[in-house]
Amino acid sequence: MRRRNGDLDLDTVVAPAAPPPPRLQTEFTFQLPRGYVDEDGQVHRDGSMRLATARDELAPLIDVRVKQNPAYLSVVLLSLVVTRIGTITTIRTETIERLFASDLAFLQDLYRRINAEGHTLAEVTCPNCDTSFDVDLAGSRLGES
Repeated sequence: MRRRNGDLDLDTVVAPAAPPPPRLQTEFTFQLPRGYVDEDGQVHRDGSMRLATARDELAPLIDVRVKQNPAYLSVVLLSLVVTRIGTITTIRTETIERLFASDLAFLQDLYRRINAEGHTLAEVTCPNCDTSFDVDLAGSRLGES
């Protein structure tokens, strides 16, 4: 930009700054279908899961429990990436072990969606009208699926 006698030269056009790139979403909230029941009988349904790192995916492979039973891999992996279930913020393998099977399956699917596909959407079809639409599986606010 040129200056003329202390004034700006209006013939010179300055391009506006580019907008910042969108932020990467690294944490996803969810609502368990049934809920985790703690030692006091309280049910916890809302939670959050973070994106997995390479370390998260590699660490369970040296776990003795996973070596003895490869099916245990998802339990260890979920205990690393689930950051909260209700008021519980320290998620251990024992926490994941105590989930109902439907909640475990839900978290496994959510893990796959956010880490492999990058979103929590699933295409569903209405059984009555045969219309297809997307549903956010992680939606935990009132009115979401």
